Amino acid sequence: MTESAPPRIPDSSAFTFVVEKPGRRLDKVLRDRVPDLSRTEGKRLIEAGQVQVDGRPRKPAYRVELGERVIIVLPTDDPEPSLVPEDMSLDILYEDPHLLAVNKPAGLVVHPGPGHPRGTLVNALLAHHPPIADVGRPDRAGIVHRLDKETSGVMVIAKTEAALEELQEQFRKRAVRKAYLALVNDRVQPPEGIIEVPLGRDPNDRQKMAPTPEGRYSRTRYRVIRLFPKHTLLEARPYTGRTHQVRVHLSWLGHPIVGDTVYGRRREPLLKDRHFLHASRLILAHPETGEEMCFEAPLPVDLSHVLHRLGHSVPAAGASDLRPQDGHDT
Repeated sequence: MTESAPPRIPDSSAFTFVVEKPGRRLDKVLRDRVPDLSRTEGKRLIEAGQVQVDGRPRKPAYRVELGERVIIVLPTDDPEPSLVPEDMSLDILYEDPHLLAVNKPAGLVVHPGPGHPRGTLVNALLAHHPPIADVGRPDRAGIVHRLDKETSGVMVIAKTEAALEELQEQFRKRAVRKAYLALVNDRVQPPEGIIEVPLGRDPNDRQKMAPTPEGRYSRTRYRVIRLFPKHTLLEARPYTGRTHQVRVHLSWLGHPIVGDTVYGRRREPLLKDRHFLHASRLILAHPETGEEMCFEAPLPVDLSHVLHRLGHSVPAAGASDLRPQDGHDT
């Protein structure tokens, strides 16, 4: 028995079909049955709970069974907003014909989306290097990885399609080493540790991530840099790259990041407009030469001021004494 010819995505509402070929991953089935929907887009719909199998939400890797009814709630066919280059200041850490490393400030959204059609890093990249419009998805031109809006620090951008594919492969293979600085609530003990807690979508709020037994393997290594009376400055090294991983893992540990109103506590006087999480270092292989590249972003002035208020002096230009140690989390 063969599956019927794949339909095109309707303008809106839902699309339903019955499984005729069992044993395949749900995300792959969606890609084949609805070819206008990429596997990545299908995965997002599944993780957002917009796909149900016999009335139940499933994970992208779920293996479908013969006769199961799959319902997909599809987005409306709204026209994509045109991407406009915007001449915005970029804090460039490094640039060559293949890649660009920037120090993203807190408050800057990485790419356009609902509520943020302009004023994003992608808009700035289009003005800085117009050919990047042809690298990857139009709305994510050159973007290899992301940082949350309120997170500052190192981001690497691909300037060619070949560089994009190579860098994305390094992230997939977990060959990229990342280090973050985080100020968390209360005093952390023990001073070093590894958090291995699977993460998935919060069943009560699909916009959030949460520790869940059915979630994806997630690992973060941390070490204490400085203890304060009511806070701890940590270095966190995520081995995996799950959405909001460092924030959720530290919250699970009982030490949410200062200023994180999603996974932590209400705003406090120390920080009013952001959380204290900074991507301080990123190490990867150059996509063209294979040379090891290390990019570092100094601690922003607002975060330095927070540490100063707590009694830890940090140079105005950054935190050279807070640089993560070399080495790869294993």
